[in-house]
Amino acid sequence: MAEALNRRDFLKAGGGLLAAAAAGGGAGAAPEKKRTLRKAIMYGTIGCKGSVLEKLRAVQAAGFAGVEPMSHMSQDEVLKALDDTGLKAASVCCATHWNKLLSDPSDRTREEAVQGLIQALKDAKRYGATSVLLVPGRVTKEVSYDDCFKRSVAEIKKAVPVAEDTGVKIAVENVWNDFITKPKQAVEFLEAIDSPQVGWHFDVGNAIRYGPAEAWVPVLGKRILKLHIKEYSRVKGFGVRLFEGDDNWPSIMKALDEVGYEGWGISEQPGSQSESAEELKDLSERMGRVFAS
Repeated sequence: MAEALNRRDFLKAGGGLLAAAAAGGGAGAAPEKKRTLRKAIMYGTIGCKGSVLEKLRAVQAAGFAGVEPMSHMSQDEVLKALDDTGLKAASVCCATHWNKLLSDPSDRTREEAVQGLIQALKDAKRYGATSVLLVPGRVTKEVSYDDCFKRSVAEIKKAVPVAEDTGVKIAVENVWNDFITKPKQAVEFLEAIDSPQVGWHFDVGNAIRYGPAEAWVPVLGKRILKLHIKEYSRVKGFGVRLFEGDDNWPSIMKALDEVGYEGWGISEQPGSQSESAEELKDLSERMGRVFAS
């Protein structure tokens, strides 16, 4: 009798283990990683035509939760579209940072660049965004790396009081400007500014030109405020879709997990990949696969 009971107990326990294993909860099984990343898209890369409201409706229908407006848009129009669709402002991209460089040799141009950044901070506050994407400058034949570094640090510091007043952070982005091509240089730049109101907007695709994108993540760590999700192919450039280039998404996502990144992942795929509802949905679904990598 005792032997039969032990056998029944064994079978019962074995059945429970099999059920747990089938559900992914077996002994020794790694728990499923749950990421709190949210999908957004950069407004300037929305390929479908229409008004701000029409574009944001298409974005919402495709499964995105947020958008990254450009600065200097009509605040009332953007707010109405956000309210109508329920989308959140994931970030605001400074619209003047390429034409009015913080590293420009001209005092007047640099002042205009600072004013552009200040307007972006004000826009972000009204939209409820927590950061502004900023390109810090550009190295050229006339502007050395050291000049770009010193000038852009000095000009960003002028906008820090506004960032503090608005509660919006300045997020410096790595781009193809021949400036800050290594993660340690990014840290040095932020340390020179020395403000908790200034962090990093990490562009995954842009980093690959200089080496593995995942190598930037542990160096920047908690300094990463936002992500641009973008594919890059060393053969075809930026014109490829997500998972068709050289981004090592599993390694990138693992690195982000290890530094505890949470928040927005913002698509900056080319607008030609989101000209229709079907293409927007495909982009949204691919981003979901990125986040699950």
